[in-house]
Amino acid sequence: MKPKIAVLDDYHNRAHQFADWSSASFADFEFFAEHQPSEDQLIKDLQAFDAVGLMRERTPFPKSVIDQLPNLKLIVTSGKKNASIDVKAAAAKGITVCGTESPGHATAELAFLMTMALSRKLVPLSNALQQKNDWQPFMGRDMRGQTLGIVGLGRLGGQLAGFAQAMGMRVIAWSENLTQERCDELNVTKVSRETLFTEADTVSIHLRHSDRTHRLITLDDLKQLGSNGYIVNTSRADIVDLEALRFALDHNVIAGAAIDVFDVEPADDSNWMVTHPSVLATPHIGYCTDETFSVFYGQMLEAFDAFFNAEPVRVIEPG
Repeated sequence: MKPKIAVLDDYHNRAHQFADWSSASFADFEFFAEHQPSEDQLIKDLQAFDAVGLMRERTPFPKSVIDQLPNLKLIVTSGKKNASIDVKAAAAKGITVCGTESPGHATAELAFLMTMALSRKLVPLSNALQQKNDWQPFMGRDMRGQTLGIVGLGRLGGQLAGFAQAMGMRVIAWSENLTQERCDELNVTKVSRETLFTEADTVSIHLRHSDRTHRLITLDDLKQLGSNGYIVNTSRADIVDLEALRFALDHNVIAGAAIDVFDVEPADDSNWMVTHPSVLATPHIGYCTDETFSVFYGQMLEAFDAFFNAEPVRVIEPG
């Protein structure tokens, strides 16, 4: 009997265009377009499946789910890591976890696009023209000469620094583990947390979400950023204290925010960040490009094929 494989969170049925699933005669695939927020229903839906494909990090796969799927042998996630999978719990049940490569640059591109859009007031100016027939009701600011503060100077933060420098921006950075060597490598100025928020015109967040970074960005940070400052978050929503962010936007503590990540996803207009007039909101599109999805789904299919031919690839080990 062929293995049954579920591909979850295939929003708008796009997976088919990024991999040749019809050629994969070794298995029967079922694609789920609708996100399933109920853990109990997710467990019920997946009882008959031998493997599951996850788009990081749309559907969590904790121990409580893994332990209730007796037929599951394989989890394949897009990306090299997926914090929403309990890899240790999977290993304890003899379930293999595999990943894909992750180009990554698309998220850095979006972060800089958002930085520019906020500074030039691109969206409100476009809306004023199209919706109110209002020509140039206010002015934006040059990018050249501004200071960009980057929280987390890893792969994506480093790429963002290069984009900003190409536009003539000064780039400063801070994180708890940031080294002078990393800053020297990228020609970025290493500063304290306080200096980053007081000197930056825009702060962009590029950290992984963990217990250490949960609600890392506080109201005090936003107050230091000031009434002309912007914050951009393409990482994870809960790195920012969201109630503090809402207060800061409601009371003009900062000028605005660009948000690509939400506390509950998919988000809709019941989420205050989607509808707030001072927020540029996008539907978690940082990694959602044709090129990136071709890598994700193409290599996801490859990983399924390899595993069921007893040659698993890109295995993610616990820890």
